[in-house]
Amino acid sequence: MRRRIGAMTLALAMCIAGAAGLDHWIEATELPALEVARSTEVLDRNGELLRAYTVEDGRWRLAVERAGVDPLLVEMLLAYEDKRFHDHPGVDGIAMGRALAQAVWNGQVVSGGSTLTMQVARLLEDGPTGRWDGKLRQLRVALALERRVSKARILELYLNRAPYGGNVEGVRAAARIWFGKPPARLTPAEAALLVALPQSPETRRPDRFPNAARKARARVLDRAVEAGVITAETAAAALRDPVPTRRAAMPARAAHLADRALREEPGLATHRLTVNADLQTRLEALASRAVADHGAEALSIAVLVADHGTGEVLASVGSAGYRADGRQGFVDMTRAPRSPGSTLKPLVYGLGFDEGLVHPQTLIEDRPMRFGAYAPENFDGAYRGTVTVAEALRLSLNLPVVAVLDGLGAPRLMAAMERAGMRPRLPGQAAPGLAVALGGVGVTVEELTALYAAFGNNGSAVPLRHRMGVAPLAATMVLSPEAAWQVGHILSGMPPPPNAPRNRLAYKTGTSYGHRDAWAVGFDGRHVVTVWMGRPDGTPVPGAFGADVAAPVLFEVFSRVKPELSPLPTPPASVLLLSNAALPTPLREFRPRGAIFAAPVDAPELVFPPDGAVVNTGGAPLFARVANGVPPFTWLANGTPVLVGAGSRQAELDLPGPGHVQLSVIDAEGRAARVQVELE
Repeated sequence: MRRRIGAMTLALAMCIAGAAGLDHWIEATELPALEVARSTEVLDRNGELLRAYTVEDGRWRLAVERAGVDPLLVEMLLAYEDKRFHDHPGVDGIAMGRALAQAVWNGQVVSGGSTLTMQVARLLEDGPTGRWDGKLRQLRVALALERRVSKARILELYLNRAPYGGNVEGVRAAARIWFGKPPARLTPAEAALLVALPQSPETRRPDRFPNAARKARARVLDRAVEAGVITAETAAAALRDPVPTRRAAMPARAAHLADRALREEPGLATHRLTVNADLQTRLEALASRAVADHGAEALSIAVLVADHGTGEVLASVGSAGYRADGRQGFVDMTRAPRSPGSTLKPLVYGLGFDEGLVHPQTLIEDRPMRFGAYAPENFDGAYRGTVTVAEALRLSLNLPVVAVLDGLGAPRLMAAMERAGMRPRLPGQAAPGLAVALGGVGVTVEELTALYAAFGNNGSAVPLRHRMGVAPLAATMVLSPEAAWQVGHILSGMPPPPNAPRNRLAYKTGTSYGHRDAWAVGFDGRHVVTVWMGRPDGTPVPGAFGADVAAPVLFEVFSRVKPELSPLPTPPASVLLLSNAALPTPLREFRPRGAIFAAPVDAPELVFPPDGAVVNTGGAPLFARVANGVPPFTWLANGTPVLVGAGSRQAELDLPGPGHVQLSVIDAEGRAARVQVELE
């Protein structure tokens, strides 16, 4: 009896409202908030979803615009739920009258009579569905909504707020959860199911009640045929499609980088990254397979791909899988400091090229040596005797590179690393020593990528960035273009791993002490890639060499980045492309530090320009003079020979400018003098 009275009261209230100030009643309606918390989204460079986060109450609620929804779904929705949606003012008088008559006659609500606008009103307030007072409130809010917002906005509110079972709200989240796709490209069967679910989202959940979901979908398809939205043949084909019986996982690509983006700017609703979603997906699959192939349960991997001209990160894989497992998959290994092994050797030699200490064809000794208390050995315990610098780098010999760093000084290597954007970490804040050349320093995958990006970018490091819309920072010169080209030319002659293409990829491998870290870093004319493999806790991985485990992955990564490598730059005009015999005498054989930096009485001395001078040449050659020393002299600017075999102590030098220039002169006995000047 109470239900019958309630239904009659609903009808009477509508009549009273219409007779005594319906307009005022509608205008006085206080609307609920139209906006609610939406899932934070992380998108790739093309706007594709990489990762989403639930709102505070644990719901998936992905924002969607009408244009992002398949038109077929909207047509089915209107045909099934509200065929007069575009004509009524929020309440469908015909449908409401029918519903009221049925309610009065039966003493309870039999058919809803609710319009989409009324359903939106209920969703906005999370109000009751069957009680007469709730219906009255929905009616009032619906009428007010129609006066204050457009039909398109009301439809969009429905598409964003409709429930689809469990913690899923909105058609975009539903399409992802139930079909693993965006709502812009649905099949008729999928569109029909998404129309049916909001009517009873829990009892029609396809993962729990597939039969109920199938029957509800069939009713929507029948109504769509009646309305002429689809043909009977299309409906029959859709009926044969299975309903999904399990929820799909929400995308979680580039999960570590997405987490980082949120930490950096927690207030943003949408984060747009420079990552390419397709490439990211392929590399995450490759990373998982790579560690599985080695069978070590605790083995992890990190892969970073960047455009070394712009600094844009195109893919970032922080682990073999973003999960709490034996591999500590939640740890982002692209940002974890690790020993780089031999991967810093190219930088040491590049600095040596710039300083005029060595040339790729300079002969250097690979034999047991002591540097004070430090007595390094080669990784394999063998020694090759006299080799060229290029051979020493390709063979990754330890003694020659330590000897060159001894000539340079470890602080100079650390300064170059910092110019490349690295933050080298020494144990206990110790002073840098010669062991840095062999990996005695902590660096991250990101930092090593930035360094090798400089090798590929004519010696200039462009800071890496992972957000779209962020202007690239100014590049910093790490090496001269000549030295960078020489490094790249040497590394492109490295033999590839077995079964890898002989494409002259410039790359270097590294293995840290105790086999804790296996590295491979490579670059071509446009991209740079770093691969690290090891255990996050630093436990040794016996037998894991960079050349054996990381290098094959590096070549596979490049094959997924593009089908063919981009060519490396051509050599700058000032590069000295000579055999050892044709080199200036001081560069034919590497001399120990004492021979170059000691200053006996008759050692050469640069008397003009003086160290620290600011010189305005007016565009003319720079006049320079050397005292003492034995001619002929070799003059170098920033490590590049500009005058060879000069018999006179005075010289006119064509130098690059304006800017800072390190001017060096080497005499016939290999003794050198240098000054730093600024050209205006």
